[in-house]
Amino acid sequence: MTLGLHLPGDSVIHRLPVGWKIGCLLLASTGLFLVSDPAWLALALAGVAILVIVARIPPSVMARQMAPALVILAILVAVQAIFASGREALELGLRFGALLPLACLVTFTSRVSDMIEFIERITAPLARIGFDPAAVALALTLAIRFIPVLFQLMTEIRDAQRARGLERSPLAFFAPLLIRTLKMAHEVSEAIEARGDPAPPDGPAGRSRANRK
Repeated sequence: MTLGLHLPGDSVIHRLPVGWKIGCLLLASTGLFLVSDPAWLALALAGVAILVIVARIPPSVMARQMAPALVILAILVAVQAIFASGREALELGLRFGALLPLACLVTFTSRVSDMIEFIERITAPLARIGFDPAAVALALTLAIRFIPVLFQLMTEIRDAQRARGLERSPLAFFAPLLIRTLKMAHEVSEAIEARGDPAPPDGPAGRSRANRK
């Protein structure tokens, strides 16, 4: 099982510090949810497309990675159009249509080690209240990396459904998705345990963990 979806490259976006990329992603996400004008949202979508081109991410790779999310987005847009309004459906489609490839772009152009190092650095003050920055960084990074991996898993299951003529069966989709997701989580937990538990930091949480050993 591969958690890393980093695509090596020498583009300007690849060379940007990971902190800048995560910060820009957070700012862009906030901005996209504050803006409701379809014209501005369309402009943001065009800007993200330009960034993907600058990063030289193959369109086929981006499309394959986003396919499951786009299916879900299409359903949400349709529901919004039926029960709300066409404008709100358009806003939803443009907003997430820009946000999804932007999030993928960050994972494609950032190494896992760099993300862990950055998150560990900004969460270092948490050590004063008993949290382990390394554990926090690992948990957040795994959460970020698991999202595209989960989308890839959904694509595989959907293709298998289609081959068996079960594409309209929710049970045939969600049952294997749940089983394989739990299996991945178990494999990751075993890998983390095999690396060894870091020394507990000073503080209530650390002392509590040390006492349990």
